[in-house]
Amino acid sequence: MLSGHDAVATVAVRDLKAASRFYEDMLGLERIHDEESQAYTYRTGGSTMLVYQSEYAGTNRATAVTWMVGDRVDALVESLKAKGVRFERYDMPETRHDGDVHVAGETRVAWFKDPDGNIHALVNG
Repeated sequence: MLSGHDAVATVAVRDLKAASRFYEDMLGLERIHDEESQAYTYRTGGSTMLVYQSEYAGTNRATAVTWMVGDRVDALVESLKAKGVRFERYDMPETRHDGDVHVAGETRVAWFKDPDGNIHALVNG
C-alpha cells in the first residue's frame, strides 16, 4: 500500500531559527521550502526532512533521523566535530567504541543531538 511512496523524516524543534542555524550551518543542509516560518523543508540526498516548530520538541528519546552514509561515518564525524557537533556515547551489549563511533560487527554508527535534543545517527549501511 505505501511501499511505492517516499517517507519524510519529521523533526520537532522549539526554536525554528536556532534549528535552521544547526541544520544549515552545522550539517550543511539546503532549505528548499519555508512554510510561513512554522516549518522548513530541507533536501537531504534524494529525500527531504521537515523541521517544524512544536511544544513537544525534544521529547523523543529514540533516534529521530538516520543518515545512511556508507563508508563516510568516520570522516563525517570528524567534519561535524570540527563544526562543534558533540557526539553521544551509549553503552550497549556487543558494541565497542572506536572514538565517537559505536561498532557492532560490521555496523559503524555515531549519534548526535540537535539543539532540542533530537537524536540523529550516522550509519555505514
